[in-house]
Amino acid sequence: MSPGLPWSDDRLSATDVSVVVCAYTLERWDDILRAVSSLWAQSPEIRELILVSDHNDELRRRAESDLAGVHVLENTDVRGLSGARNTGLRAASGQIVAFLDDDAAAEENWASELAAGYADASVIGVGGVSEPAWVVGRPAWFPPEFDWVIGCSYRGLPTQTAPVRNMIGSNMSFRRAVFAEIGGFDPSVGRVGANPVGCEETELCIRASSRWPTTRIVHEPRARVRHTVPAGRGTWRYFRSRCFAEGRSKAQVTRLSGAGAGLASERRYTARVLPGGVLTRMGEAVRLRRTGPLRAAAAIMGGFGYTVAGYLVGMLLDSRRHAAAAATETAGDREGMGR
Repeated sequence: MSPGLPWSDDRLSATDVSVVVCAYTLERWDDILRAVSSLWAQSPEIRELILVSDHNDELRRRAESDLAGVHVLENTDVRGLSGARNTGLRAASGQIVAFLDDDAAAEENWASELAAGYADASVIGVGGVSEPAWVVGRPAWFPPEFDWVIGCSYRGLPTQTAPVRNMIGSNMSFRRAVFAEIGGFDPSVGRVGANPVGCEETELCIRASSRWPTTRIVHEPRARVRHTVPAGRGTWRYFRSRCFAEGRSKAQVTRLSGAGAGLASERRYTARVLPGGVLTRMGEAVRLRRTGPLRAAAAIMGGFGYTVAGYLVGMLLDSRRHAAAAATETAGDREGMGR
């Protein structure tokens, strides 16, 4: 065991990796097949593949029938991505538990690159790059700085192996011992079905880092997956709704983790990455005499505005909930005193 840490610093490999894939709809069946095929193609082979059906009996039955060798489970927790992930990690036996989205396909060395990061005992999580695979091509106005909107790595993340606050949920892994100590994903945070919310992985990463302040979560660009992006996610309507939902999710994370940890990465992102993106696009518009870069600059500013609006709404609603709960508790105390 490493000093102060409940795990050893032994070198790990893909054979120590349990992969959890969570799915909720048969509409993604072709994507699920690609994800599963990419995981069976890992070199060296992964320890096990667990597919969790999120309260969809038809999906579970088809997976049990068609996916040989896959450990298929029904989500026994509350409906949603957090509950499904918790169901999967409880069944995992590997020293490392990795999570791949059902609409993502991993490169052949993905699991081995993730596992290699754990040679350092101070590393509790390793995540990689989620590259967007646009079904109909990237819209010209869609800025790479906002690829988190589509569940992918975005401009502003490290381009080399480096510590980060949290990983991209579509491509991440943790030591299994982490969950044994701090529990799983918080069901009050994160995606349910197709609704555009998230941040459950952010909250868990912050919680884990707070438990072991001397440890690190690492971004490893060599661990790559391709994340399918359907045409519907390349619209302004989806973009703005996802930004607003992200703001509301960040408000939840702030409530659970505090503003310091909950917004640390966002402060750097909004102070450096977004202004740089706007200035670059404006310079391109002048130099090339085109309006396309101006649309991308406007999308950056609009996305930031919708995210801030979602955060403020989330904080307001949370404040009202706390006030209502406090009023109910006070009323209950007064009723008890009057008896």
